[in-house]
Amino acid sequence: MTTLQSVVRRRRAVAAAGAVSAGLLVLSGCSKPTPVATLTVGGSSVHSEAVCYNDGKALTTESLKTCAKKVGEAKAISLNNVDSLRIGVDPKIADAGWAVLVNGQTAIDFNTATYRTLPNDVFFNERYNTGGATNSVVIQMGSTKGTKGVWSFKVKKA
Repeated sequence: MTTLQSVVRRRRAVAAAGAVSAGLLVLSGCSKPTPVATLTVGGSSVHSEAVCYNDGKALTTESLKTCAKKVGEAKAISLNNVDSLRIGVDPKIADAGWAVLVNGQTAIDFNTATYRTLPNDVFFNERYNTGGATNSVVIQMGSTKGTKGVWSFKVKKA
């Protein structure tokens, strides 16, 4: 083996070690993804990770206050007066139990299904205090023993 081949091999080894180290450094800065919730209307859907999540453990009062400030950044989907709103959740959310709030009022009680449907008459109806052009939909993971995660969406009138 020549000196030139030896130098090239060392450079490759150093470059490979540097790439692995850089990759590990980047990964250590990433947070673990949260379970996902999805809203679907017709052929359109939006999905989101939690705005607040503590790896399945109950959130503190302070973290819930911080979470409430993030709810305004929610993804939106349009709903017409024909389709229903379909809600799908990751099995981790379903296993812990979840509920749906529309404008802060319970629309679906705590359950352990991975999929539920809300009829369109729940939205944009004065009878349900949802008469505006946009309504908030919050998925709350957990039970009366504590909220473990919060997902937030907006439903806009099509």
